[in-house]
Amino acid sequence: METQRKIIFHGDHFTDFYLGQPEKVQEKIEFVFKVIRTVQNVPKKFLNHLTGTDGLYEIRIEFESNIYRIFCCFDEGKLVVLFNGFQKKTQKTPRKQIDLALRLKDDYFNSKKK
Repeated sequence: METQRKIIFHGDHFTDFYLGQPEKVQEKIEFVFKVIRTVQNVPKKFLNHLTGTDGLYEIRIEFESNIYRIFCCFDEGKLVVLFNGFQKKTQKTPRKQIDLALRLKDDYFNSKKK
């Protein structure tokens, strides 16, 4: 299976979120990452652009009746940079999580310039 994209993490937010999840949820996250790494056109059900943002995407994970989101962006086309993840409890994505992801995205690109 050919790799289409590479996934990296920026900061500890994603790792902290991931390590705090039950094993079955971690397995589902790994499955979705595999889809993102290997499938040319990733279905929107797994990866979707966040409306009203400049290049911020959310990785969507559903497990049992729980919904999880991981914010990310693309860099140099084939690099997916993960920021923060959270369990979604309401229809609306919490503004605090979006703001954090946007801050981390700015941090990431600013750190690359140095």
